[in-house]
Amino acid sequence: MASTPLALIAEVTHRCPLHCVYCSNPLQLAATSAELSTADWISVLQQCGKLGMLHAHFTGGEPLARPDLTELITAARAAGLYTNLITSGIGLTDQRLQSLVDAGLDHIQISFQDSREGAANWIAGAKAHAHKIELSRAIRRHKIAFTVNLVVHRQNLDHLEEMIGFIEQLQPERIEIAHTQYYGWALANRAALLPTRAQLEKAVEIVAAAEKRFAGRIRIDSVVPDYYAKYPKACMGGWGQRLMLINPAGRVLPCHAAEVIPGLEFENVKEKTLEWIWQESSSFQRFRGEGWMPEPCRSCDQRTQDFGGCRCQALLLAGDATATDPACSLAPMHHLVEAAVGEANSDVAIAEPTPASSFAQLQRQTSNLWNYRTDPH
Repeated sequence: MASTPLALIAEVTHRCPLHCVYCSNPLQLAATSAELSTADWISVLQQCGKLGMLHAHFTGGEPLARPDLTELITAARAAGLYTNLITSGIGLTDQRLQSLVDAGLDHIQISFQDSREGAANWIAGAKAHAHKIELSRAIRRHKIAFTVNLVVHRQNLDHLEEMIGFIEQLQPERIEIAHTQYYGWALANRAALLPTRAQLEKAVEIVAAAEKRFAGRIRIDSVVPDYYAKYPKACMGGWGQRLMLINPAGRVLPCHAAEVIPGLEFENVKEKTLEWIWQESSSFQRFRGEGWMPEPCRSCDQRTQDFGGCRCQALLLAGDATATDPACSLAPMHHLVEAAVGEANSDVAIAEPTPASSFAQLQRQTSNLWNYRTDPH
C-alpha cells in the first residue's frame, strides 16, 4: 500500500494572462467551461485533509483568474493544509491580497522572467514586470512567506548575477532558480532555450557565491537542467509516491504532463475519491515502485534516487514511456539528449524562441512531438 501523499498541486485553471516562451503546460489546455466548480474543489480539499496531506499548492495557468480563490484558500486552511499560491501576480490588488491573507494564505510565490523590464515583458508576452515589483513590495507588508521564482534559460543566463541582485532587493525569504523544463511550449522552443555548457558552468559559480552571501538571510534553491546532469531528475519525487496533481477539469495526475502518455486512464474527482485514486487506480500504480523498470534502471544503484527519471520525458524524447529517461547518461537513448546539447553548443542553435502567443504556428512546428497525446485536456 502506498504511503499518504504529502501535497496537492491544484491546477485550478489553465487561463493565464502571460504567454511565456518556456511554458511547460500542455499545448491543449482545459477550457473554462470544463473547470471544476467551487464545490468540487472544496470537496477535494476536504478529502486532502482527511488523507493527512500537509500542503496545497494553488497554481495554473493563473490561479487568480478564479474569482473563488479566496473561498478555496479558506477551505484549504479549514482542512488543515498549508496554503501556497504560485502566481504571476496579474490580477492581484492590495485589497485582494488582504482578503487572501485573511482567508489563511501562508505562502506566495511570484514568478519573474528577468530583471530587465523589456526582456521580462517579452519573455512573458505581457507588460507585467512593473506590476510584479509593486506587488512584491505589498507582499512584504504582510506576515506571509515570500518566494521569488526565476526561470532561467539561454536567453537570460548571461546576466544571472544581475537578476539575483534585483531579486535580493525584493526581500524574499527564498529564491527558486529553476532551469526551464522541456515540456509543452518549452520543448517546442528547446533549441532557443537550452543553455550552453559555458553558460551553465558560470551560472553554477554565481549561484554558489550568492548562497554564501545570503547565508542565514535568503535561501536559494537551484537545480541544473537534467540535460547536463549525469543522472535524471527524480521527477515529482517518484511517480505516485509523494504528490497528487489535479488539473482544471478534475483529472488526477501523478505530474502535470502525464496525459501525454498513451494508454493511461486518469480518474476524475467527480467520479472517484482521492483515497481510491491514490491507492487503487491503475494510473498511479503504473510506474510506482521498481517493477516496471527496464535495464539499466532495474539493476542501477540510483533507482531509488531518480526512479528511472521522468516518464513523460522518456515518452516525448524516446517515444516510449517505459524507457530509461534519455537524460540519464546510462540510458540506451541518451544520444537524443547528447544531440540536443551538441546543438545548443554549436552555431546552429536558434537565436530566439517563438512567442507562445503564436499558438497555431507552434502546433504546426511541433506536431511530431505531440502525436502521442490520445486524451487531451
